Amino acid sequence: MEPNELRDHITVEDKHGNEMDFSVESLFDMADHSYALLSSDDDTILMRVEDHEGEQHLVGISDPEERDAILSAYEVAVEANPAEDE
Repeated sequence: MEPNELRDHITVEDKHGNEMDFSVESLFDMADHSYALLSSDDDTILMRVEDHEGEQHLVGISDPEERDAILSAYEVAVEANPAEDE
């Protein structure tokens, strides 16, 4: 079985109405926010998970410094606690 077969898949619509399919690589909390790391064949993106009226929405992170800081902290955490291979 391929590793991506176990991943959740979602469709994200950009601000122009274009739909893109992604695999959910990771969901994690950091700095009082929840984040989703998503990947496709062409791209990997980080989005913030926000609650609004009892529903969760993915919101893009427009500040490159915020994005880079979150990704760097995430990489350090993964390196410190690698997932076990099954």
